[in-house]
Amino acid sequence: MNRGRPIGIAGAGSIGCFVGGMLAASGRRVALLARPRVIQEIAASGLRLTDVNGSTLTVPADQLTLSDIPSIFADAQIVLVTVKSADTGEMADLISRHAPADAVVISLQNGVGNLPLLRERLPGRIVLGGMVPFNVVALGEGRFHRSTSGDIVIAQDDAGTAAKLSAPGLAIRATDNIDGVQWGKLIVNLNNALNALSNIPLRRQLAQRDWRRLFADQMAEGLAAVRAEGIAPVSPTPLPSGWMPPLLRLPDGLFEILLGRTMKIDPEARSSMWEDLQRGRRTEIDYLQGVITEIADRRGLDVPLSRRVIDLIRKAERDGKGSPALTPQQIRTA
Repeated sequence: MNRGRPIGIAGAGSIGCFVGGMLAASGRRVALLARPRVIQEIAASGLRLTDVNGSTLTVPADQLTLSDIPSIFADAQIVLVTVKSADTGEMADLISRHAPADAVVISLQNGVGNLPLLRERLPGRIVLGGMVPFNVVALGEGRFHRSTSGDIVIAQDDAGTAAKLSAPGLAIRATDNIDGVQWGKLIVNLNNALNALSNIPLRRQLAQRDWRRLFADQMAEGLAAVRAEGIAPVSPTPLPSGWMPPLLRLPDGLFEILLGRTMKIDPEARSSMWEDLQRGRRTEIDYLQGVITEIADRRGLDVPLSRRVIDLIRKAERDGKGSPALTPQQIRTA
């Protein structure tokens, strides 16, 4: 990779700041397109990165290019898109106007619709799909904490972009089935809404069998819909997607052993959708459960739990009071 040209982060929120910061810490030039609040925090305190393994590092602000003006992409070699799904079209238009035609564009977003939209809006450019398995929480004052484990995956290309982007503390692997990987992540991400509605940390949620059974039922609806489309999801965890519902229903002790062997979860980790509700932001529910209900409508499937979860998240968005702190039974009977 030409180290003289920067890596642009298109939408430097939690994931964008963490990924961009780790790349900058490895010596890459990084340009963060961010909100003024985030820029001010990093300018004052540096970009502080911590993770579930206990590592801590700080990237000084003067080692980064920080701006809320997209012209910072003018000489970018790679642009990593990390905005919410609802903002993908607008960001694609900004990239089209400001990034060089030879810049490789990589989507590191939740959902399965961002890659087709980026390719539609950026004809003639190299656009690769990606998947980020871990969660990052913005803790304020320029600190971003990776609270779960896992390696980023991006589509295989002739240039070997995945290997060239990979950095210490930020492993990036290539796949020849990015569509399957993104659908697999969508199935796992159906718990984002459940965690947001629960108002409890992810690890504590998964330690309770009633919550796991609810997640298992939500996954079963999602898997039925995805398979009706002829899609074979690739799990972002070491466990195949089809194994997950029965494993989630295991007794607490057995499941805790299994979880400990497959991934690390910080005791205070929560979903990004929980953070969206707490901050009064629009969630990505339409790009997660909404995808499942859209397939169900087209295929004549029954997905009542997905529909209830959508209704509850939208109500929480309208109420603007953060998480409603519901129980599994309240979600099932709402």
